[in-house]
Amino acid sequence: MKKLLAVVAAVAAFSANAAETLTVAATPVPHAEILNFVKPALAKEGVELKVKEFTDYIQPNVQVAEKRLDANFFQHQPYLDEFNKAKGTNLVSVAGVHIEPLGVYSTKIKKLDELSSGATVVIPNDATNGGRALLLLDKAGVIKLKDNKNILSTVKDVVENPKNVKFRELEAATIPRVLTQVDAALINTNYALEAKLNPEKDALAIEGSDSPYVNILVARPDNKDSDAMKKLAAALHSPEVKQFITEKYKGAVVPAF
Repeated sequence: MKKLLAVVAAVAAFSANAAETLTVAATPVPHAEILNFVKPALAKEGVELKVKEFTDYIQPNVQVAEKRLDANFFQHQPYLDEFNKAKGTNLVSVAGVHIEPLGVYSTKIKKLDELSSGATVVIPNDATNGGRALLLLDKAGVIKLKDNKNILSTVKDVVENPKNVKFRELEAATIPRVLTQVDAALINTNYALEAKLNPEKDALAIEGSDSPYVNILVARPDNKDSDAMKKLAAALHSPEVKQFITEKYKGAVVPAF
């Protein structure tokens, strides 16, 4: 009997100390890099963090909603709001982590005022990042929008286009691949970094640190308040993560906490 009780006690102790697993979807740069950075700290907190990398903006949300993954880290709130509305999901923000300023890039010109008449400019084809791109072009003086506060602006909302810019809309992840084929392209920082572009040096125009597009940790209502999720959120808001972001990305990614 004593041996049985000892075995039961050992099993109970093992279960209590066993790490809780949290599987999080992320785009490779900088999201997966940031998550991998906090892995050791979470392990000490009893959470085994597994990072699953994606290169698109759809499946990370789909798989969290379908409970195939616990959370994701790749998007900002306006994108999440639009996704929930379009797909009928109810994913929620757990914590805001950083800003990835959207930038304008070109291999053909050095300044935006060098854009030729009829130039082709590529913007993301999802509603929020497409609107975000147009807002940046409005701010830079390339175009004028009907409402330069509307984050869901489309090319139909362009009321002034003095250079007769022709807009081409593509999936955000694919835009760096066509950069050399067009006059300019609006690229999200994570994809710019993956393409070895330096946002601080290479962007002809870039969002400021006051951008409302804060990248967030996203989960479901049923697990957003779990102990493991709270520990991950706390780790992502640590001074160590702020220092990591600041030193590694040198302004291309800006802490939002």
